[in-house]
Amino acid sequence: MEEIEKVFCVPGESYLPVLDALYDATFIQVISARHEGGASFMAEGYAKSTLKPGVVFATRGVGATNLSIGVHTAYQDSTPMVVFLGQVHSQFRGREGFQEIDLEKYFAPITKWAVEVKDAKRMPELVQRAFKIAKSGRPGPVIVSLPEDVLPIQEEMIFRPAMNIPKPAPSETEINHVKQLLNQTEHPLIIAGGGVKNAQAELELLHFAEKYSIPVMASFRRHDVFPNDHRLYVGHLGLGVNHNILETVKEADLIIALGTRLSEVTTQDYSLFDNKQKLIHIDISFDTLGKVYTPEIGILADAKEALKALFSLKIQDKWTEWARNRRNVYEKVSRLRVTKTDVINKHVIAKLVEKLPTDSLLTNDAGNFAGWLHSFYQFKEKHTYVGPTSGAMGYGMPAALGAKLAYPEKTVVSLSGDGGFMMTVQELETAVRYDIPIIALVFNNEMYGTIRMHQEMHYPNRVMATDLGGVSFSGMAKELGANGYQVHTIEQFESAFLKALTHRYITVIEILTEKEQISVTSTIEDIRQR
Repeated sequence: MEEIEKVFCVPGESYLPVLDALYDATFIQVISARHEGGASFMAEGYAKSTLKPGVVFATRGVGATNLSIGVHTAYQDSTPMVVFLGQVHSQFRGREGFQEIDLEKYFAPITKWAVEVKDAKRMPELVQRAFKIAKSGRPGPVIVSLPEDVLPIQEEMIFRPAMNIPKPAPSETEINHVKQLLNQTEHPLIIAGGGVKNAQAELELLHFAEKYSIPVMASFRRHDVFPNDHRLYVGHLGLGVNHNILETVKEADLIIALGTRLSEVTTQDYSLFDNKQKLIHIDISFDTLGKVYTPEIGILADAKEALKALFSLKIQDKWTEWARNRRNVYEKVSRLRVTKTDVINKHVIAKLVEKLPTDSLLTNDAGNFAGWLHSFYQFKEKHTYVGPTSGAMGYGMPAALGAKLAYPEKTVVSLSGDGGFMMTVQELETAVRYDIPIIALVFNNEMYGTIRMHQEMHYPNRVMATDLGGVSFSGMAKELGANGYQVHTIEQFESAFLKALTHRYITVIEILTEKEQISVTSTIEDIRQR
């Protein structure tokens, strides 16, 4: 009923009856991963790409805790996911049975719903409710706990058709209020988030912004919500944003927050707005409205329905000059020019821009290396970026595997640092086993770079625990059956990258980078001097 085509797992004896049932379900491809964390990242990346629930299975407490990082990512990223977890026999509960955890309590803070199926007859009801909850409102993860003694019971399973997800629209009163506020504003700004992507409302946002000449910013790691090369795109609100781009928000007198929860990063530690600015907050989740900032008007609505309703407003276009000015600022600070003295990171992004088809899909891990991607890469089409707003290390490569399974015809590239890549590197074997041909870029500076940066800010010259040992990721890739290249120069990178694009086989390109250039704008010595 839910039209699930792929599920991800690490097998466990606690849910063997489910695995046996999947043996007969030939219409579902089962991707068996090397680690539950990798499996959950794959499911999350797949879900974020398809906009359908990702499904992942794992065993009792040990498997469940391993995959919890992917559950947390799905929760913070508003990604629909249904997680089925084996559970100990009901007779053993409360005795600290083998691998026992109270899964409902454990996952309650990071899921939309967690439920244990205690009666086999209720399996259809609870599973269908799990999918409905995962998809409706602000999407997110749901946990279904499967006790070992419930799974073998044979009962007639009657499933109802999948429920249509409600898509509320603004009321006439709310539309009139928005019109009133827009008529009074001089510098409006749209901040567009994941709710636009989940509602598949990118085109409606484009038409709305163009009709009224309102500039658009993307919230944290939602770069592909609006074409970056469009005259109305004015930047991304993420980590290490150029202060000139932040000035656009500070100069705006009316913020239209569309499908964004106004997270800590998007709002720059909740410091970006002031009491003089008016806020229109439109979101599918009632709990999101007013949670961080009290809006002048909060509208509970699906982003697409809201934009269609707002498109009918009769308002004179008076913001063309404001939009042009802020676009000029964005172009000035984000224009990609490379010289021989620039670090290889920037050259790599330039080659991605030059060589990749515009519909290529990029994923990234957490780390300072992503600063070059976020600052200089232009996302021109929808469904071309998958990144973790949770900031989870180890995400990039397994998420790319999920994204490639969602869009097998697209070129999929992951970007990782050496620290994050090592956390889920075992999933390279999964990629080889299932022939999932992604290109994995690893920026190797032999340290936890982001943590080192903050360490130097607060405790200069006192390096502790952030240096890493030398690892040949290209050699490791070859040992696992993938193609592997180690490069020192941009010429070497270009050669390896072109081979990867041509061969269409799982490829790891290890890019050796210097420790000193710790971020896009600073060296370690710069930070120490400050």
